[in-house]
Amino acid sequence: MAVESKTQNDRFDSGGVLAISAGHALHDTYTAFLPPLLPAFIQKFALSRTEAGLLSVFIQGASLLQPFIGHLADRVSLRYFVILTPALSAILMSLLGIAPGYGWLALLLLLAGISSAGLHAVGPVLAGHLSGSNLGRGMGFWMVGGELGRTLGPIIIVSAVGVLSLNGTPWLMTGGLAISILLFYKLRRIPERPAAAREGRPWRQTLVSMRAFLLPLSAIVFTRAFALVALTIYLPTFLIDQGSDLWTAGASLSILEGAGVAGALLGGTLSDRIGRRAILFLSLGATPPLMMLFLFSGGWLRLLSLVLMGFTALSTTPVIMAMVQEQNPENRALANGIYMAMSFSLRALVVIIYGGLGDSFGMRTAFTISAVMPLIGCPFIMRLPLNGPSASKSSVLHRS
Repeated sequence: MAVESKTQNDRFDSGGVLAISAGHALHDTYTAFLPPLLPAFIQKFALSRTEAGLLSVFIQGASLLQPFIGHLADRVSLRYFVILTPALSAILMSLLGIAPGYGWLALLLLLAGISSAGLHAVGPVLAGHLSGSNLGRGMGFWMVGGELGRTLGPIIIVSAVGVLSLNGTPWLMTGGLAISILLFYKLRRIPERPAAAREGRPWRQTLVSMRAFLLPLSAIVFTRAFALVALTIYLPTFLIDQGSDLWTAGASLSILEGAGVAGALLGGTLSDRIGRRAILFLSLGATPPLMMLFLFSGGWLRLLSLVLMGFTALSTTPVIMAMVQEQNPENRALANGIYMAMSFSLRALVVIIYGGLGDSFGMRTAFTISAVMPLIGCPFIMRLPLNGPSASKSSVLHRS
């Protein structure tokens, strides 16, 4: 491919990318309410840990719709998903506190999941188009928004429950309504699709073309999901089982996610320079020993391990998302939707497995098993087909 001069399409549109990331942050602030509330729901509705963990499956279940949303987004404008979904998700998640039973919790979370699926199918692709040739950096900003939201969410919800009780959580929806109004004014003039967009290939051809990439990626996602489920879904429940109070458990999750903000931005940006594979190796290799350090330490050492776990374990998502879009430049939204659906399916399976392990053998044993699993995914990294920065780095190494 001939080397092209830097055009308008190569430019990193910082204003547009930051606006989309801000919407992502506010949206994920609300969807992050669930993990800190699980101990309260376990007590209020007498749930098993498996039943409580399944609530996260309801909110993520709509991820299976993302290939269809993405397929549509490659052809028509779905920009308003980015604008409207923060408000919709805010309303639904803020109503969890007054849900009268498990069925209502499941329904609210399912609807919030559909809203979330719309944002996460379209948002990364819109941010990617506005990132020009710095796709890893753009995905890093996108993930910073998500990690920032997941950092603020636990603190906000445990503080609100402490002051207002569960019945007062509907007041929290006002923030989501406000950000959707601001996003409308900021994004209304941003191009909904790139000017040179083509229709792309049919979805079956895209799926076939992704097969060699998806097979090793699915192994990486599955093994990595054990660590992510342990850290981002069950961490508050694990800490409460170990004697912590709700505030400490929620704050610990916020510290983890806060460190993930830096990890996501640095991981995505560095992957543009040193290659995607290198960042994946660093993350999957470093997370297991840090999880074991967290498990068997206390005091400041446990706090340090919590920060480092967030930095390493959460740094790979923008890298993987950049690789997915690089593999399918003509069908970015569809490819992203396929990846997100696959990621959800494997993560949902891991949530059930982890919950069963926790019910049968205790949360400490489940955490220990999950700490080891990312190491199993490391050999599959070398089987990922390369395109973009990773391919360039690899070819340089082969020539030298």
